Amino acid sequence: MPQIRPGRVRTKRDNRRAPLLLSAIRPENVNVREGEVKSLVCPDCRTWRRLMGDTKLKIREHCRSDKVAAGKKHDRCPGSNQVVQLDITIEQWSERMLAADSTATGRRSARQHYKPLPAPAKPVTKLLPTAQTALTAYREHFKKCQASGAPGRCTGSLRCAVGAKLARVYEQRKVLDRERARFDRSYIAAAAKNTEAEWAKHHEATGDAKAAMAKRSGTTVEEANNSCRIRQADTVSEFRGPQVPLQPVRISA
Repeated sequence: MPQIRPGRVRTKRDNRRAPLLLSAIRPENVNVREGEVKSLVCPDCRTWRRLMGDTKLKIREHCRSDKVAAGKKHDRCPGSNQVVQLDITIEQWSERMLAADSTATGRRSARQHYKPLPAPAKPVTKLLPTAQTALTAYREHFKKCQASGAPGRCTGSLRCAVGAKLARVYEQRKVLDRERARFDRSYIAAAAKNTEAEWAKHHEATGDAKAAMAKRSGTTVEEANNSCRIRQADTVSEFRGPQVPLQPVRISA
């Protein structure tokens, strides 16, 4: 593993600020681990910058931003050459780093555990085969078993254990399918009969709409008012009320 050499301080000048104390810097904003490149978050541009030197640490000279518009010069960050003083040991800084990490872990939300997705259900034909699928499986088995030449194989009149089982399944499914078809026919016929009877009952209840809408008093005027009839144009109703006066009514005192 190649040895990492510490960066040399190429100038004795600094930014004339008070040294930054390692104890006053947040532990997550600085890295002084042994065997790694020492770095620090610049307090001015808030970016990670390398710490130069071995005993006397200073932030490496840098610009405010790495991206500059065309035709303009880089602007030197005032945090360059900032002195960092190690007023605590590396072990004490590591303890502060572990304490800050444990506090941040406690603030995180609980980990979500996702249940695995259930396996896809088997097709209905595999769970409960029909007579046709059982017959197809029996024929395929009989063809392969007869051509295998193994002892006890299926022949013209003999069947092996698997062939006999498939034959029984086919006979059972054939009977069940026949009974199922008969039940479906009877169920459909009974449902149609019940529907017809239900509609007939509603027709009888609402057969005479005029009589149902009329009031119990049974007067001719009420029956006419309650009935829904379309009157021909230019006709006058046979039920007339009081005449509306056409002249002004003068009421004397």
